[in-house]
Amino acid sequence: MVGEEPLLIPVDVLVAAYTKGWFPMCHEDGELYWHDPDPRAVFPLDTVAPNARMRTLLRCGRFSTTVDRVFDEVIHACADRDETWIDGRIARSYAAIHQAGQAHSVETWQEGQLVGGIYGVAIGGAFFGESMFSRVSNASKVAFYELVAHLKRQGFVLFDSQYVNPFTRQLGAVEVPRAEFQRTLEQALALPIRF
Repeated sequence: MVGEEPLLIPVDVLVAAYTKGWFPMCHEDGELYWHDPDPRAVFPLDTVAPNARMRTLLRCGRFSTTVDRVFDEVIHACADRDETWIDGRIARSYAAIHQAGQAHSVETWQEGQLVGGIYGVAIGGAFFGESMFSRVSNASKVAFYELVAHLKRQGFVLFDSQYVNPFTRQLGAVEVPRAEFQRTLEQALALPIRF
């Protein structure tokens, strides 16, 4: 029906899927598919760190960051590109899981304007990165490294990147076999960690 709101993926279904290693993506045919790639891309939290130039940028005050201030704006900015896997169902479903306290965003600001961000899902000691965006150079990297620092402080042991691409590889993403990912995921889910 024209104008009808897209259906939500129920929060409990999303959470259950993530605990098994699955995540949804909308494809070009308009259908939503569940993914569980092998190999799986992850950011090893013990080795991912900003280089000297990025450390200087993080300290210089050019950008500021917030957490969960404008989650909906972040997901819509992530979807605002020529090719996207984020449709109305995805955006509304993640807004619902954010309201339930299990999806989070880190926002990058410059002169009061939202210029970058990243969002994902947190369950136990696992964070499942979903997407990021940047409207000015390095803004998404600032959000990413702020998120990494936060995850380390909180004791997270898994930062899922799902698939590797040239940008995530530059940030430190590596591929691991699905079986290894599942073992780490099981350990992470057992940890009583709050985002």
